Amino acid sequence: MKPKYDGTCRNLGLEKAPGAVVRLKSPLTGRTTFEDLVKGVISIDNDELDDLILQRSDGSFTYNFAVVVDDSKMGITYVIRGDDHVNNTPRQILIYKALGEPIPQYAHLPMILGPDKTPLSKRHGATSVLAYREMGILPCALVNALARLGWSHGDQEKFSVQELIDLFSLEHVGKSAGIFNMEKLLDLNGKYIREEDDTHLADLLIPFLTNLGCSDLNRHKVKGAVRTLKKRSNTLVEMAQGALFYFREISFDKEADQKFLRPELVELLEDLLSDLRGAAGFDQKGLEKIFSAFLEKHQIKLGKVAQPLRVALTGKAVSPGIFEVMEVMGQHTVISRLSHAISHMKGKKNT
Repeated sequence: MKPKYDGTCRNLGLEKAPGAVVRLKSPLTGRTTFEDLVKGVISIDNDELDDLILQRSDGSFTYNFAVVVDDSKMGITYVIRGDDHVNNTPRQILIYKALGEPIPQYAHLPMILGPDKTPLSKRHGATSVLAYREMGILPCALVNALARLGWSHGDQEKFSVQELIDLFSLEHVGKSAGIFNMEKLLDLNGKYIREEDDTHLADLLIPFLTNLGCSDLNRHKVKGAVRTLKKRSNTLVEMAQGALFYFREISFDKEADQKFLRPELVELLEDLLSDLRGAAGFDQKGLEKIFSAFLEKHQIKLGKVAQPLRVALTGKAVSPGIFEVMEVMGQHTVISRLSHAISHMKGKKNT
């Protein structure tokens, strides 16, 4: 049997005294029943509810009493909260009845659990909204993910805020706990990033680049970098890290250096450098024309120079499309980095 107040002073008619507690004289028989808008009818035997304390011996008020008074004074008609509060609801209903106040309707939402089906906590990752912002999660993606935990609207996965407002109803809230999945959040965030306006993304990305040590950032260049990286980024942190080669000095990845920056390619890249120096336009179409003529002249395929050029410009063997990268970098940076790479390759001849 649950421990409970033994009712010693229940019927003595005592006045409030210093150091004493004030209890609610709860009914000893019958049941307290309410219809939860999510869980359906819930009924509790009154003899399980005890004469709960309303005011402690130090004069402070207990949670159940305080929330009832607060909600009734504010005219609250719906109480929507986590289902860890289900046990408090019958107690609060008894207080409403004792005060003669109208009882609100209750809806208890399922809890959010981690992938291991235990209550969500710090061990499952970030639990602060600010922490998710620092991870590079877009606000719209986080709102969408949270709304979908325990609620659904058919098979639709992505919602605008206005759609959530228009479509949400308690009837579609699930009765079982929602499972928070970080991989799904990242995937959803990536979808939002790919659909986001480049200018807005650039404004969001600049603080992340600054945190990584980039300074004097050109907003137009950041926007160009966004355009090349948004299809391959699931967070703003990931995008900022991927964009560093645009805004900071690079170093060559050791494996990529050995594989692609080979001394025997020096003459070929020097000829390409000469063509790039004479380029009248440095957009993708202009670059494609230059390369088309260059490849025709040397009777080679793009792969022969694309990877060495990619390593020369980015330091890595993997990057967005080479013409996209060159357009964003601009003619001056491309010529400077390619010249440095050629000097580096010549140095290998002499070792």
